[in-house]
Amino acid sequence: MARVLVVEDDQFVRSALIRHLTDAGHAVRSVGTALEALREVAQVGFDVVILDLGLPDLDGGEALKMLRGITDVPVIIATARDDEAEIVRLLNDGADDYLTKPFSVEHLSARMTAVLRRSRAGAAGVEPPSRVIQVGGLSIDPLRRQAELDGTALDLTRREFDLLAFLAGRPGVVVSRKELLAEVWQQSYGDDQTIDVHLSWLRRKLGETAAKPRYLHTLRGVGVKLEPPQ
Repeated sequence: MARVLVVEDDQFVRSALIRHLTDAGHAVRSVGTALEALREVAQVGFDVVILDLGLPDLDGGEALKMLRGITDVPVIIATARDDEAEIVRLLNDGADDYLTKPFSVEHLSARMTAVLRRSRAGAAGVEPPSRVIQVGGLSIDPLRRQAELDGTALDLTRREFDLLAFLAGRPGVVVSRKELLAEVWQQSYGDDQTIDVHLSWLRRKLGETAAKPRYLHTLRGVGVKLEPPQ
């Protein structure tokens, strides 16, 4: 059983989701606005949030950023928008998955199961190393989940930090995309674009590009490695 918050202003869709998730044995609470969602998350511990983007008081994308400021709860975006650039932005802003409306309740259940499995696997996983990782001018503190570049704090999303810390813990080692999916995303398979997007945003925050790398180096068809600048 999971504790689920449904954030959806369409009463018909909301009722259908509540009914299905309750029938599946989940404990469900629901709200129709972003501000109500933020209040609920701040007061109640949830396992997953289903977040609609078309909310009456605040765009769901802004609500996602605000949620990420107070919690790491997995968020599945439910949206009628299918613009790839916006979906990429949402993933980079901290969404764990997304569904494009209309979708079946079976599809939602499968996505929820996968997100919860990854979340619980991460919570029950190996304790992060206590030492601060140093690679060139990069300083990464896994316990405090803080990273600095040349003494300046990096503003990283949860997934960006996990990706950076994983690669920095293996400096100079080429890590395959399959291993990144398994270790960082807790998935046995997935879309390579997800990794590319996060690498692209991480490079930007490190002040580099794929064409002019400093720390992150991609070996086409092999994988990615992190090493200090030459």
